[in-house]
Amino acid sequence: MALLPLTRLLPPTYRPLFAHARFRRLLPALVASDVGDGMSVVAVAWLAVLIAPAGQSGPVVGAAVAAYALPGAAGALLLGRRLRRLPARRLLALDGWLRAVLLGGVPVAWAAGVLSPVLYVVLLAGSSVLHAWGSAGKYTLLARILPSERRLAANALVSASGSASVIVGPALAGFLATGIGPAWIIGIDALSFAVLAFQAGRLGDGGHDAAAKEAAVSAAPVDTGRSAAGFSLLRRQPELLGVLALTWFFNLLYGPVEVALPLHVTDDLHADAGLLGLYWTLFGAGAVVGGLTAGALRRLPLWPVILGVVAGWGLMLLPFGLDVPVVVTLGCFALGGAIYGPFPALSYTLFQDRTPAAWLTTVLAARSAALLTAAPVGTALGGPLVAALGARQVLAVSGAVTLVLAAAALVARLWGGRRAPG
Repeated sequence: MALLPLTRLLPPTYRPLFAHARFRRLLPALVASDVGDGMSVVAVAWLAVLIAPAGQSGPVVGAAVAAYALPGAAGALLLGRRLRRLPARRLLALDGWLRAVLLGGVPVAWAAGVLSPVLYVVLLAGSSVLHAWGSAGKYTLLARILPSERRLAANALVSASGSASVIVGPALAGFLATGIGPAWIIGIDALSFAVLAFQAGRLGDGGHDAAAKEAAVSAAPVDTGRSAAGFSLLRRQPELLGVLALTWFFNLLYGPVEVALPLHVTDDLHADAGLLGLYWTLFGAGAVVGGLTAGALRRLPLWPVILGVVAGWGLMLLPFGLDVPVVVTLGCFALGGAIYGPFPALSYTLFQDRTPAAWLTTVLAARSAALLTAAPVGTALGGPLVAALGARQVLAVSGAVTLVLAAAALVARLWGGRRAPG
């Protein structure tokens, strides 16, 4: 009930969400885990630098950052047979408890003086094994506990929370760093996941009918003779496969931006980390505003809006290749965040609406597994591209190729529509 007075500050689209008791209980826990993850964006790399042997900080930081995300793809592929029939709330709780325990081991090992780089990477990798299933469980759970007309608004609100964590989490980590070390910040992240796991486990309380329905749908028989996994179903769903491919390449083309932007600030603009922080702060603020607008897009065709988001982000990167004042590129990055903001909610809503209920968790886990590989590949390509072209040019080229991606997706969509029967 504590959230109810705050709903008056939200646009009318979002207020009906808080009439659903289970959503009201879940949202604060999701926000807490998002903020915890935002703090770990700073703390994971920082702690890796502190424990790395002399001259090896680069490889240790790279291994730690990769370990915090990539094993989720392997978990989605290898554990599907065991996990895909679990109710969504149990998947979310299982992922939360695993992260709480293993991330909680980081400050314990640090305090005991035994936190080596190998142990650190192992703990981070283990904590992320169920990441794809936890994400799938979260969005499947939203689809289970809310009516279909509320899904887009709920997805938008949850996505906006993730965008806000880009601003709040690192800033909070920097503030806490004056009093505690990065290992204890990761411990706070572990605590946030424990809160999420506990709250997800409680969602069956007071909602027996909904919980029973969720369990029944999750365990419903499916056509195992024709489809053994989420990827198999996606191959038979051209629209879902198309939006997944578009999202994968969109994320891939975003990867070089994360490499090029810091080097653009230092090498091209000869500025310090304060300017880089301002770029990301403005992007995050824009993404929060843009994400909240997604709930108002419910009556618009989702595909045209998604393609417009991809093209709009590409356009916002083009000015980086021109000799324009910094204030212009800062404004473009803020507007780019606002344009990108609705994208995750719209994408998830398409999957929720087009996927058979019995397969939703499995398909969303397959989606997460595939997308976990996109940004790291793009980031890996960013280094050689910057060395060959320069940071400013890589940012502009990323925008230009993103525009080509939007145009190609539009052509594919129109061509597929003409080939459809009837």
